Amino acid sequence: MIAACRSCGSDDIRPVLSLGSAPLANRLPSLDASGPPDPRYPLDLCVCAACSLAQLSDTVPPEVLFHDYPYLSSFSDTMIEHARGLAAMLIQRCSLDANTLVLEIGSNDGYLLQHFAAAGIPVLGIDPARDASDHAKRRGVPTRQLFFGAATADGLIREGIRPRVIVANNVLAHVPDVNDVVSGVRRLLSPDGVFVIETPYIRDLIDGLEFDTIYHEHVFYYSFTALARLLARHDLMPIDVDRVSIHGGSIRTIARAGASRSDAAERVLQEETEWGACAQETYANLAWRIAARCRELRDLLLTRKRAGRRLAAYGAAAKGVMLLHALGAGHDVLDFVVDRSPRKQGRRMPGADVPILAPAELLVQMPDDVLLLTWNLRAEILEQQAEYRRRGGTFIIPLPELQIV
Repeated sequence: MIAACRSCGSDDIRPVLSLGSAPLANRLPSLDASGPPDPRYPLDLCVCAACSLAQLSDTVPPEVLFHDYPYLSSFSDTMIEHARGLAAMLIQRCSLDANTLVLEIGSNDGYLLQHFAAAGIPVLGIDPARDASDHAKRRGVPTRQLFFGAATADGLIREGIRPRVIVANNVLAHVPDVNDVVSGVRRLLSPDGVFVIETPYIRDLIDGLEFDTIYHEHVFYYSFTALARLLARHDLMPIDVDRVSIHGGSIRTIARAGASRSDAAERVLQEETEWGACAQETYANLAWRIAARCRELRDLLLTRKRAGRRLAAYGAAAKGVMLLHALGAGHDVLDFVVDRSPRKQGRRMPGADVPILAPAELLVQMPDDVLLLTWNLRAEILEQQAEYRRRGGTFIIPLPELQIV
């Protein structure tokens, strides 16, 4: 276990749950069975009693996690529309024009910055993943293949780069040295600039039992309380906060240097106090709730399998890898997994050893049941697979509530 909180430095770290030795969720191996065994690392969750930040006990080096990174945001219609709405809101709210710069940390394939660029607003993406950066450049989004931190910020400042807006969507959960990243943001922002953060929300994780979002890339699991304390240490104050539905439930925070905390921020802090963001009891029963859901879901899948039904799954996403790991489910349960991303097709699910195929295979092979691993994109995928369902196919939705549709 870590000796101190990665955010505030307190040594009062309390264990919450262990998911054992787990595969890397976005390390999708080839189908070649002669390759090395899938690497596994401890996956244990703890919480800091001082600042209430939930975090992993162990860290996998970012270079291992993000060098060959198969996740591309643009393969989700839901993500593209979410990004379009965020860009439109920020353009209006921050009076962005051809003389202002938007910089995104962890910009992936340019799924967000493309909307600013289309409006004539200068953009710059920062992302360590080679494939994602190359996709963004082909889309016309200037991107540098770098990890972001204080040193990167200082280099950009020397070039005269001072963004009006810095965006970090699903980034602060991923970076072990989070103070280095936020310090870099504080130094790089223009005097009138804002820092926009979206990150999965631990209240949704706990209330909705979204345990499959716990994996090695997600070092941190933020409450707004923990996030506000992190920002305050770097003289960044929340001037707005909202809950958004993306990724099964996230919080969006807008912060500015030297500002006063907004009424909206105070309201959410009070709501979290009442919910128990700082109370150990809030986290205490998570482990047995997860175990109970896994038993329920595995029993359902095995019962249907024994009845002669053929099972597949949809979504070779990180959460899918973790759900199969928690269930201990592989070829004994599933014939194959499908995913829209050609980058993932022809590989296999780590740990589960199940091949990843194109979604068209659902109509070719017509499995009786499809376990929806990317349940957070439920509406989008059910609409895309209307023909499969019309032919009698069934989807099993594992979370937040177990459903068959």
